[in-house]
Amino acid sequence: MDNVDRQILEQITAWVAAGHRVALGTIVRTWGSAPRPPGSAVAIRGDGLVAGSVSGGCIEDDLVDKARAGTLVTGRPQVVRYGIDADSAHRFGLPCGGLIELVLEAVAPHSQLPQLLDRLKRGERVRRRLDLTTGVVTLEEGNANDELALSERELITHHGPSWRMLIIGAGQLTQYLAPMAHALGYQVTVCDPRDEYAEGFKVEGPTSDVRLVRTMPDDTVRALAPDGHLAIVALTHDPKLDDMALMEALVSPAFYIGAIGSRANQAKRKERLKEHFGLADEALARLHGPVGLKNGARTPPEIAVSILAEITAVRYGYRIPEPVATAAASALPAGCAA
Repeated sequence: MDNVDRQILEQITAWVAAGHRVALGTIVRTWGSAPRPPGSAVAIRGDGLVAGSVSGGCIEDDLVDKARAGTLVTGRPQVVRYGIDADSAHRFGLPCGGLIELVLEAVAPHSQLPQLLDRLKRGERVRRRLDLTTGVVTLEEGNANDELALSERELITHHGPSWRMLIIGAGQLTQYLAPMAHALGYQVTVCDPRDEYAEGFKVEGPTSDVRLVRTMPDDTVRALAPDGHLAIVALTHDPKLDDMALMEALVSPAFYIGAIGSRANQAKRKERLKEHFGLADEALARLHGPVGLKNGARTPPEIAVSILAEITAVRYGYRIPEPVATAAASALPAGCAA
């Protein structure tokens, strides 16, 4: 569950506390071109107010009509499909004849949504089991390998900070990258043992999933126990710090490893990592550098966007080709930050 969906839980809790009836819808399966992936959620209040999205608006309109008519969820949870045939796909605006399957449940005390929200705020991973025959929910300790599962009797969803990011360096770029990554659902750890950077580090806005540690970068990477849900980004421009993190990161299962610096600096870095730390060419080939998509980014917020764009592409298995600069772009002053 990402931060957007956690906001949905907060909205549901407020609505229920104010005495409203609320239904929760969760995408459990998709076929074809569906707007949102399984696990995405939407909340519909009895009077038609909506929090979240499962289709970008088309299916929500139908759910709102049913909620206002009092027929959205009656009794036990329901499994519903949208876009089964061409007429339905056209009616609900699903692209390319896509098909979405939802589980709809009436929110009640046994839904345990406030308890789930409390555990998420503590940074826990939670597995939620919804009994489809009774609507009763059981909350369990989750792990990084949990996956959404639907059977005839229950729906199992996973919630919490399953995606993580480690940023080496608490400089100006990190001031933008950390909150942007948090908004995308990452639990962010910023590592910087340097007093001159760490003592002034501050992220504006919600920071419940952003923390600063002062340990050495190599120790920090090991302490995080990298898995396939961890991205590591080195941003200090200091080989003593960035290289320490990379020598551990490049032999770990982390799904993305990137480092700031020009192409020339990247070549020198790979030579150091190979000569001094014995990293093999296969490990060095995993390094994304210069970090981020090559989109002409020059300012810190632009570079942060390019980094997250590349991480997102890698996360979903896409390879973005090198861009071709236009004449107008070629006339701009060269940047070296990324």
